[in-house]
Amino acid sequence: MPETDYDALFRSALDRLHGERRYRVFADIERVAGRFPAARWRRPDGETRDITVWCSNDYLGMGQHPEVVAALTETAQRCGVGAGGTRNIAGNTSPLVDLEHELADLHGKEAALVFTSGYVSNQTGIATIAKLIPDCLILSDAFNHNSMIEGVRQSGCDKKVFRHNDLAHLEELLREARDRPKLIVFESVYSMDGDVAPIGAICDLADRYGAMTYLDEVHAVGLYGPRGAGIAERDGVMHRVDVIEGTLAKGFGVVGGYITGTAALCDAVRSHAPGFIFTTALPPAIAAAATASIRYLKRSAAEREAHQRQAARTKVVLAEAGLPVLETDTHIVPVMVGDAELCKAAADRLLERHGIYIQPINYPTVPRGTERLRITPSPFHGEAHIARLADALVEVWDALDLPRAGTVFVEAAE
Repeated sequence: MPETDYDALFRSALDRLHGERRYRVFADIERVAGRFPAARWRRPDGETRDITVWCSNDYLGMGQHPEVVAALTETAQRCGVGAGGTRNIAGNTSPLVDLEHELADLHGKEAALVFTSGYVSNQTGIATIAKLIPDCLILSDAFNHNSMIEGVRQSGCDKKVFRHNDLAHLEELLREARDRPKLIVFESVYSMDGDVAPIGAICDLADRYGAMTYLDEVHAVGLYGPRGAGIAERDGVMHRVDVIEGTLAKGFGVVGGYITGTAALCDAVRSHAPGFIFTTALPPAIAAAATASIRYLKRSAAEREAHQRQAARTKVVLAEAGLPVLETDTHIVPVMVGDAELCKAAADRLLERHGIYIQPINYPTVPRGTERLRITPSPFHGEAHIARLADALVEVWDALDLPRAGTVFVEAAE
């Protein structure tokens, strides 16, 4: 019987990624508490260099906020580091119970359920909810995140994909489904293009055709709305959405994910979701840190206002420099490159020559031909940071002869 060279199979898979210019390289970066967005980059040769991070999803720097750090350290001293197991085995820790109450209040829902990550909350949340609805048809936005796509796939339910933010197409699919139970899954802020879903109009269609709505607010919680509950709160339609999902790892600066909805829905997911039942719970110190962050951002709008102000300023400065900034209505600032190899080269040059870290975004995260640098300004990126960024990008664009403003980027044929 011939022997299988298993390692050769793995090397071949990696070679294909290299050949397609899709192999990901992770920079060795150490965040510096109290100095966000400053960080330290440890080069492959072991040398350490100070850099500025321009692509963090810790959008408001709450991962280093004194109240959040204090809540984590005090709770770790009091409760220890780990959760002790799954919630089914080890029980609920009080900080986790408090966190779920805080999240339910944030979104104006009866209950909340916390998962180990935003990815898991989507993957297992969507799959479980859909499975519990007999003959469910899932209607999914074409630009939904991979975690949502996986949740839809793992549900085993029929699905229809509607064109991105296309209300006419969505209504056509809803009309075709007639009286069948339906679940519409979509995002509020789409993190690669920075555009926003018409949440109220989607809710209108859901009401008209008897569908449930599931809204992913991961790139909006903490950042939008009077208390940081997201775009649905900002637009005054939060009460119309059946399930709101979010993360604790971006605007709130910690880690974990969650869903909010009726008490019956959250209890049903708690009781049936493998991704919840069979995984160790968030540690109490993490739960306490997330609760502190949510409570702080409920009462403070200063961070949100500064965040929007600096994001808008960054867009203006980069556009005035002739860089191909994709227009967005949100805090996401995509600078388009349109080629995977050049995108990686641009990111490498920014880091090596200018001490600026921006991770390249290539296929399959975005379609081929729309590769980009995804910039995420924070309240702590000041005028000097923005000026240095613009100068660095201009130098990189000149050195690599990259496309300028006015270039049309289209998805390459597969």
